[in-house]
Amino acid sequence: MNKILVIEDDINVRQNILDLLECEGFNIVEADNGLVGVQLAQEEIPDLILCDVMMPELDGYGVLKTLRQRPETAIIPVIFLTARSDKTDFRQGMEMGADDYIVKPFTRKDLLAAIACRLEKNITIKNENQRRLDNLRNSIALSLPHEMRTPLNGILGFSQILKEESDSLDSQTIKEMAEFIYVSGERLFELIQKFLTYAELEIIRTDPEQIEFLQSQTTIFPNLGIIEILSDKAKKAGREADLELELYPCQVNISTAKLAKIVEELVDNAFKFSPQGSLVQVKGQVIDNQLILSFIDHGRGITAAQIAELGAYQQFERKLYEQQGSGLGLMIAKSITEIHGGKFKIKSKPQEKTVVQVMLPCSQIIEDSRQNICYQKSSNCV
Repeated sequence: MNKILVIEDDINVRQNILDLLECEGFNIVEADNGLVGVQLAQEEIPDLILCDVMMPELDGYGVLKTLRQRPETAIIPVIFLTARSDKTDFRQGMEMGADDYIVKPFTRKDLLAAIACRLEKNITIKNENQRRLDNLRNSIALSLPHEMRTPLNGILGFSQILKEESDSLDSQTIKEMAEFIYVSGERLFELIQKFLTYAELEIIRTDPEQIEFLQSQTTIFPNLGIIEILSDKAKKAGREADLELELYPCQVNISTAKLAKIVEELVDNAFKFSPQGSLVQVKGQVIDNQLILSFIDHGRGITAAQIAELGAYQQFERKLYEQQGSGLGLMIAKSITEIHGGKFKIKSKPQEKTVVQVMLPCSQIIEDSRQNICYQKSSNCV
């Protein structure tokens, strides 16, 4: 049985609505003003709210604004009841997040149709959210155990051999096992760091003061640290000849550490999911006071549907490719970008080309073209 909260200061109108909805089998909660309505919405968490616009103490717009600011009530559908039919009022309410308008006086048919439409839409949204949550759970179940178990098995297995058979092993074998243990430990450490980083970013998203502080930071792009990250990632992947850079300087509104993290995750992703010998391009240009940083690879790519499903702990087609990685890299870069007031986009044509773009606000454009950096194949010019 759906629960509907009715917020209406006119007792006659409110009672008529309550009688109508009760006859239709709804569970009804009533409030005679906006302040009481907000309190009941938080306590009862109704499936839908019918709210008068013109009320003393707290009007409908104030109710809507308060509800949308609180996580527990932010997604509850709100239908405004109003005697005013001016388009400006409609637009104001819809821009604030109202789901529908019903103009007084209204008929029983109009009211029930609007309610049915919103409840049906809400069910669709909940089902979609549940589907995404199920996919996330499946991704975690598939990715996490594999990602953690693989290096851990190597560490435990080889350390046990060293412990039990060290007397019979030659020095070269011991060295090889020790190196494998080290590499496995390093991989496990990096994985844990990614999970901790992503968790930290999710916490920051809920802290306006922290977001404001982060957005006040600036750094010069590109800088030596960024270039070293790009070069090191290419070297580690054995693909130094595949890297091509075209970077134009500006002062960007993000700290060096956070920008370095974006670059590290995205260039690593580009190398990881593209074949040896294919070009990986990193381009940075300034347009309309924005740094547009593009990471381009020519690997397997992802479909439009997969881009829409992109989320933490998600790695597409894992069973087919068995590529190492938790799928967190893209989400870390996306989260850092959005926290700093930027935009994150992915365009991909499977088996041909993938472009991941980060757009961040610039506070200053550096006009000295001598600072431009272009690196193609084995040539480097600064």
